[in-house]
Amino acid sequence: MDTRLLKQFLTLSETLHFGKASDLCHLSPSALSRSIKQLEETLGVSLFHRDNRHVELTAEGRIFQDYARDTLSQWDSLRNTLLSEAQELQGEISVYCSVTASYSFLYDLLRQFRSHHPKIEIKLHTGDPAAAVSQVLKGEEDLAIAARPDNLPPGLAFRSIGLSPLVFIAPVDDPVINPLLDANPDQADWSQVPMILSERGLARERLDAWFRQKAIKPNIYAQVSGNEAIVSMVSLGLGVGVVPKIVLDNSPLANRVKMLEVTPRLAAYDVGVCVLDRKLRSPLIQAFWSQIQT
Repeated sequence: MDTRLLKQFLTLSETLHFGKASDLCHLSPSALSRSIKQLEETLGVSLFHRDNRHVELTAEGRIFQDYARDTLSQWDSLRNTLLSEAQELQGEISVYCSVTASYSFLYDLLRQFRSHHPKIEIKLHTGDPAAAVSQVLKGEEDLAIAARPDNLPPGLAFRSIGLSPLVFIAPVDDPVINPLLDANPDQADWSQVPMILSERGLARERLDAWFRQKAIKPNIYAQVSGNEAIVSMVSLGLGVGVVPKIVLDNSPLANRVKMLEVTPRLAAYDVGVCVLDRKLRSPLIQAFWSQIQT
């Protein structure tokens, strides 16, 4: 079964750039363009809007994107079921995580997995940890390392691999920020303290609840994506932030910030791997899932 056209289509649908997609597919841009045209002629619809500057999926393209993902997943599942007796699992799975998670958790996960299944390819994508669960729910990634949501969405399986406290951090010896915190941060006027906050995600939800509990409107200096960016901005003296402690432990800027003893403490992150229940039917994903040590 030749699945190359589907893979080429998916690569272009994810990158939305003919140059990047053709490099990833090891094709020339003109060859990739012919492949997409062949698909469109077969289907009788346009899959992409494209001009000299932009490429974007049409409504029909988004429908076909779901079909292509499901078809390739089912094909891999069937092929590996047939090969399972020989223990020769082959194919690829995609994993999403933050930069910090990639070297804090992923190395140990992949080291054991690769030794048992060397023919399974891993596609690793890194980004904002707040997007990890949604990437899996939307079907854009097979698995993700994420903080467990307070309410686990239906159809999502989660396996814990560690805990990380959520901590308040402030710059070390900053002449502007430090006086606002006094000797005891619990006695500070937090409505005056500039905050560097995540744009979204579990940490933002818990911090918003913390401010509501104290009946304080936060003084938001900046909203950013990615915990590493929060550490950077706090180290520059731009405000106070909240990050998982594991991010701080692995940051090259750790000596430029300090943790604050603030009450009530925010609930710790339950860090783990998540996957759609239905995808666990895939022998590849089940092989990865089964070797996770809680």
